[in-house]
Amino acid sequence: MTTESGDSPSCVANGCITCGDTAVVVTVVELLPDGLAVVDTGAGREEISVALVDAVVGTSVLVHAGEAIAVIEDQP
Repeated sequence: MTTESGDSPSCVANGCITCGDTAVVVTVVELLPDGLAVVDTGAGREEISVALVDAVVGTSVLVHAGEAIAVIEDQP
């Protein structure tokens, strides 16, 4: 799969970081149609759903099972 920007989201050898049993914080780098987004996991890029949150490019979100479940607000 190639995103609108031409990048190819990838998963690590053991599976997608955002699809694991533990929620992880990632950064949105591209919004896609149909409530999807490409995120930077720190180990690569993956496609996730952002349908449940109000995310924009640059937003950090908490992801579990490929679904963004919360927006992480900047800490003072």
